[in-house]
Amino acid sequence: MNKKGIILFLISLYCGISETIAFDFSSIDPRVAENNSPTKQSSVFKQTATPTQTIEETNLVPLRSSNVKIVAIVNDEIISTEDIDNRINAFIMTTQIPMNDETKGMIYQKVLTATIDEKLKVQEAKRNNINVTDEDINASIVNFAETNKIPLEKVPALLRKNGISERAFREQMASDIAWLRLIRQKNRTSDMITEQDINSELERAKKDFATPKLMISEIMIKQEKAKDLNNLVETLKKDPRFELYAFRFSDSPTASNGGKLGWVNKESLPEPIAQAVKTMNVNDISDPIKVGNDYYIIKVEQSFDPSKDKVNMPTREDIKRFLENQKIDILATQYIQNLRQKAVIEFRG
Repeated sequence: MNKKGIILFLISLYCGISETIAFDFSSIDPRVAENNSPTKQSSVFKQTATPTQTIEETNLVPLRSSNVKIVAIVNDEIISTEDIDNRINAFIMTTQIPMNDETKGMIYQKVLTATIDEKLKVQEAKRNNINVTDEDINASIVNFAETNKIPLEKVPALLRKNGISERAFREQMASDIAWLRLIRQKNRTSDMITEQDINSELERAKKDFATPKLMISEIMIKQEKAKDLNNLVETLKKDPRFELYAFRFSDSPTASNGGKLGWVNKESLPEPIAQAVKTMNVNDISDPIKVGNDYYIIKVEQSFDPSKDKVNMPTREDIKRFLENQKIDILATQYIQNLRQKAVIEFRG
């Protein structure tokens, strides 16, 4: 999270910022995350859910091959072409955007990395005696259906329609639940937020509130991958879900955060980007901007002018909550990086 992320968090409260994702695969019920009691297996799809809205099913993009092959081995556990195809199709269902071989190729490496991380998270959770039951996963799927306003009984058909096996779907749910529990467990044993931490962040917030800022998001594409960028820009101008494209397409470290840079001063931006945002309004999408050997697509999310926009200073509880969330984010990022470094990963083909 950006060092000045406090301004993002606080002004977001003031501006009423919200983000909508068509399908949220990480919508885990907090009650489930805290429930470690074992239970017998049950079928989630025998339960009922009351829908308030139906969704359009997307067309299945054919799998790359009908022959299942090994893509990678992660600490003696196999990732197959079937695993990758399932997760690529999950992205297609999530975004509901037209896909072709080129865009599918762009997201392949990110999907592979995410699948490797999924294996590492589950393996580490098992080593720490984190138990995820079938009932936990079922409850998470119920929450997924309710969050995305999908009739629960239609979820299996929706998965099949989009080329996603129920096994892969449940594995992703289990990985999310296990990782959340593990991070919460580790966080309880780490250093607490002190009064000095809160005081320091309050002083930083006061300075931030006195400076004009823009909240921007970015998609960075390396030069060797920079094909059809104008088409991507046109798609982004029609589809408001910038963060989804950033997560899958961007080569920047901010991709994991939906491309969000947070609140920044224009002066702190690289000159080509600073020049571009001068003429941009809120919700504008830039044309591709060349910075060094890379290309950036910028979205202006919000603007803040202290002479016009009045906000209340954050409370100490606001600051504490922000610092706790920041600490968890840093812990999770460092944890998965350490797991990658220690892992024995063999790529095939």
